[in-house]
Amino acid sequence: MKKTLAGLAKLNKVIAISLPVVFSILLVRMQSLAHRELSPPECRVKKWELPVSLIAKNQNVLTQKQKAPLIQRLPVTCCQADISCLDEAIYGKIADKKALLTAIEHSLQYLQTPNAVAAYQNYQVAGIKHNRVFKSLKRFRELLIKTNSATELHQAIEREFVFYQSVGKDSKGSVLFTAYYEPLYVASRVPTAEYRYPVYRLPPDFNSWTKPHPTREELEGADGLQGAKGKLRGLELFWFRDRLEPYLAQIQGSAKLQLTDGTQTTIGYADNIAYNYKSIGRELANDGKLPLQGMTMPIILDYFQKYPQELNIYIPRDRSFVFFQENHGEPAQGSINVPLTAERSIATDKSLMPPGALALIHTSVPFVNPTGKMEERIVSRYVLDQDTGGAIKGAGRVDYFLGTGKIAGDRAGVTVSNGQLFYLLLKPQN
Repeated sequence: MKKTLAGLAKLNKVIAISLPVVFSILLVRMQSLAHRELSPPECRVKKWELPVSLIAKNQNVLTQKQKAPLIQRLPVTCCQADISCLDEAIYGKIADKKALLTAIEHSLQYLQTPNAVAAYQNYQVAGIKHNRVFKSLKRFRELLIKTNSATELHQAIEREFVFYQSVGKDSKGSVLFTAYYEPLYVASRVPTAEYRYPVYRLPPDFNSWTKPHPTREELEGADGLQGAKGKLRGLELFWFRDRLEPYLAQIQGSAKLQLTDGTQTTIGYADNIAYNYKSIGRELANDGKLPLQGMTMPIILDYFQKYPQELNIYIPRDRSFVFFQENHGEPAQGSINVPLTAERSIATDKSLMPPGALALIHTSVPFVNPTGKMEERIVSRYVLDQDTGGAIKGAGRVDYFLGTGKIAGDRAGVTVSNGQLFYLLLKPQN
């Protein structure tokens, strides 16, 4: 799945940032999320940062034009009673462990392909080799199956594995996390008076298109209805009622569709034209239509409900454009061509990070509590690096896949936080 989005978020104060897939790319971080203090700051933060000694040791590498994206270090030793250090979810419910095992199987399948061998042939970080990544993932699967608690698993990892930590956006290990999901929309296989806005399949002659490519507006018109008059004629795949829906599907890179004939299907990323995404939320703020402070997705949607004609102004400002293929109910796929797993798949910059590899993320993630409200928790999660995105650039960006549907979308829309990213590899003697 590909993402080509940038947007707005609030960390400690409102700032503009580049996000890939997600409503949050249009939004600003919600202030209402409560940050749950789980342990002293030295446990929650300092232990997870790149040690100063390792930064100094690698300073010569880090100041080169091509920065080393990962630095080897010992695993993080948990502070006593710091549950955020452990991935407790996989021992809380059978479904959670099953989901992680499923994601592992998908990565193992990828790592046995010629594409995976080729991807690791010239990987820039010494010690990260295809065979080592494969063996590490198999050993982790064995440990996951036979251990009975998150603490027991963590202790086994400390004995047998080393971490390769991302240098982050600041060369100190700080990584910006956002999230994405698979939306669910109602659509039609045929155009009607109600269903007028199409998504398009990949043109058969796309590789012969000259560059610069035509822009979004040149392809579909300012109103999104002119595609049949130009290069997109006959390439319509499905039609939607709301103009924002096919646009947001392009941002997410996939969608599940409830069709008007009673059936369901899915669409996934096929390719895109060579332009970077421009955030319509940011554009609204730039034009003074909405204040940047406190901007949320509901506010943006409410604005366009009141002024639907302005979609014809703001959507065309985003020159990027994504083509789709019908996947006939298959789950959303990542860039390494394996299905994504909710809460267990991440997207990173694949020019820097090892594809299919086992990783550990430590960051704040929003959850829906029993009262239906969103609350933020500091968590550690074992994940598989299975996707990428046009807006996921550098060692300081991770996009976290949260699944399908409204709740996943609500959570993704407010996932913006700093954290750390590690890759787990067996010690060389193992």
